[in-house]
Amino acid sequence: MRGRQRVASRDHISASDKEGNLGRKTPSSLTASVRLPIVKPAWRRSLWHVVVASISSFLYGYHVGVVNETLESISVDLSFSGNTLAEGLVVSTCLVGAFLGSLFSGWIADGIGRRRSFQLCALPMIIGAGMSATAKSLWGMLLGRLFVGTGMGLGPPVAALYVAEVSPPSVRGTYGGLTQIATCLGLMSSLFIGFPAKGILGWWRVCFWVSIIPAAALVLFMEICAESPHWLLKRGRSVEAEAEFEKLLGAVHVKPAMAELSKYGDESDTVKLSELLYGCHSRVMFIGSALFALQQLSGINAVFYFSSTVFESFGVPSYLANTCVGICNLLGSVVAMILMDKLGRKVLLLGSFLGMAGSMGLQVIAASSFVSGIGAMYLSVGGMLLFVLSFALGAGPVPCLLMSEILPGRIRAKAMAICLAVHWVINFFVGLLFLRLLEQLGPQLLYTFFGSCSLLAVIFVKKFVLETKGKSLHEIEIALLAQGTS
Repeated sequence: MRGRQRVASRDHISASDKEGNLGRKTPSSLTASVRLPIVKPAWRRSLWHVVVASISSFLYGYHVGVVNETLESISVDLSFSGNTLAEGLVVSTCLVGAFLGSLFSGWIADGIGRRRSFQLCALPMIIGAGMSATAKSLWGMLLGRLFVGTGMGLGPPVAALYVAEVSPPSVRGTYGGLTQIATCLGLMSSLFIGFPAKGILGWWRVCFWVSIIPAAALVLFMEICAESPHWLLKRGRSVEAEAEFEKLLGAVHVKPAMAELSKYGDESDTVKLSELLYGCHSRVMFIGSALFALQQLSGINAVFYFSSTVFESFGVPSYLANTCVGICNLLGSVVAMILMDKLGRKVLLLGSFLGMAGSMGLQVIAASSFVSGIGAMYLSVGGMLLFVLSFALGAGPVPCLLMSEILPGRIRAKAMAICLAVHWVINFFVGLLFLRLLEQLGPQLLYTFFGSCSLLAVIFVKKFVLETKGKSLHEIEIALLAQGTS
C-alpha cells in the first residue's frame, strides 16, 4: 500500500506541473513532467536467498581444497605414496564427475527448477563425502570423489543462473561476488580443517565428514527460499512468478518486473544443440567457452590443488603458505564484490588477467638462474600470492556471472551447462598433469605458458566482452544482438 500511494503522489505532482505550465510548454518541461524517479528494489529482500544459494559455492570451494593439505596423508594411508599419477587422479577424478554434472545441469535446472537443482546437487556431495571418508583403497577414494564431483558440477551453473534471475540489476554484480567469497571461504575452511592431517592419524577422514554439514544445510534452507520467477514464467506459472517477485523485490516492483520478463517472448524449452554450437547463438557460446578455457589455462587451479607441494619445495611450511593463499583469495574477492557494480565486469577482467600475467612473470624469474636462494623463494611465494589476489579480483568471480547475464533467457541454462563443461575438461587436465609437467618441462616453461594464456585473455576480453554493469537481462540481450549485427 505504501508503494502505491507513492506512485499516486508522483502522478499528482506530474499533473499539477502540467497544469502550471500550459502556457509555456517547452521540451525540457515536458520531459521533466514525464520522467518520474525510479525507486530501486531493496537489496535486502533477495540477500537471504542468494546467501543460501552460495552454500553450493562454499561446498565447491571446500571440495576443491580438501585434498590440498590431506593428499600426503591419504596417499600414505591408502598405499599410493610417491605415485604422482595416482595423486593427480585423486584431485582430478572429482573433475570428471563435475564435467558430467555440469553437462546435464542446464537440462536439470530447466526440468525441475533452480531450488530443486540445488537440493539435488547436495545429495551426491553427501554420499561422495561419506564414501571418501570411509575409503579403504585408492579405488574407494576415487569413487567417492567421482560422486562429489557430480554435485560440484551441478552447483556453480545453477548458482550463477539463480543469482542472475533473483537479483535486482543494481546489485547483481555484488551478489555474483558474494558467491565467489563463499567459494573462498570453502577453500579456507578446507585448508584450516586439514592442518592437523599430517600430525593426527586418520584426520583426513574427518575433513570429508565435516563437508556433510553445509550440504545438509543447503537441502534444508532451500525449502524456504524463492524459486526463480524466470523459470516459473517459462513454465507458464505466472501467478507463482508474481508471488516470488513480491518475496524478492517487494509488491511495488512486481508489475514492472513481470513486464520486463514478458519482453522475452517465447521462452519454450526446445533448444537444439545446433543452435548453440553453430546457429544464431554460436557467438555468445564462443565468448563463454573461450573465457572459461582461458580462466583455467591461466593455471589457477594448479595453484589451489598443489600450492602445498610448490611451497614446500622452497622450504616454506605448507600451513603458512596455504593460509596466505586463502587470505589473498578472500581479500581479492571482497574487493571484487565492492567494485563489481562500480567499475564493471570488463575492467575487472582486464586488470585481473594483466596482474596474473605479471605474477607468472615473477615465477619465471624465480625459476631462472639469475636468482637463487632466498631471493628465488621471495619471488616465487610473492608471485604466487599476487597471482591468487589478481585472479580473485576478476578472473574468478566475473566469468560465471557474465555468462548468466549475456546468455539469452531461452538458452541460458543449457548454454551455461556447455560452457562450464569446457571449464571442467580443462580443469581436469590441469589437475591431472600439473605435477608431471612440472617435473618434465620445468617451472620456467610451464609458468611461461600460463602467463601467455593470461595475456591472450586480456586481448580476448578487450575485443569480445560486453560490459553488463547496471543493465537488465533484457537490455543486455538487445545490446548483444546489436553487437552481433555490427
